[in-house]
Amino acid sequence: MTVRTRGPLTRDDMARRVADDIREGAYVNLGIGLPTKVSDYLPSDREIILHTENGMLGMGPAAVGDEIDPDLLNAGKIPVTELPGASYFHHADSFGMMRGGHLDICVLGAFQVSTSGDLANWHTGGEDAIPAVGGAMDLAIGAKQVFVIMELFTKEGACKLVDECSYPLTGIGCVDTVYTDYAVFDITPRGVVAREIFGELGLDELAELTGLALSAD
Repeated sequence: MTVRTRGPLTRDDMARRVADDIREGAYVNLGIGLPTKVSDYLPSDREIILHTENGMLGMGPAAVGDEIDPDLLNAGKIPVTELPGASYFHHADSFGMMRGGHLDICVLGAFQVSTSGDLANWHTGGEDAIPAVGGAMDLAIGAKQVFVIMELFTKEGACKLVDECSYPLTGIGCVDTVYTDYAVFDITPRGVVAREIFGELGLDELAELTGLALSAD
């Protein structure tokens, strides 16, 4: 079988797809890296309140040009804009929001997600790897819903949606939905459901590529 590494969707397409599923009135944290792109595609007809773990509520899209304020950054150190009503607070208060169940959704990247919803996104376990947990553990357990956005395959062609994670875990049974360049997967009590498949692949071919037992919505 031909090794596949990139699917029909670009990273921007994936971010746009995640944004489509964020509901009106939700309080949302976007993780560092690919998840930050989601802020650029949030529907303008919905009020969605973005939270950053470094202490901001009411974050807008990424800042460009004259919008850039070097003192206004998200947790990934990317310049951002603020929306009317934005507020700022201590880092400890921000983590209190995360740990206290006050966020509706967090969007995180991942090295691996298991079919039972375990998340591994802070360390590959390699001797030369640099751990980067940040607030991911707090978000994974504290948010009411956890969305993961990631490419489905590594550069070497290994599937990142797996029966059991081989990397150190961030959270156990915490992931609800995985958005990838090939499909959107819901993690359910009855297994992994491929809710939406992109491009020309069918469910059987996707199951063969991933090596997983998949069902359709």
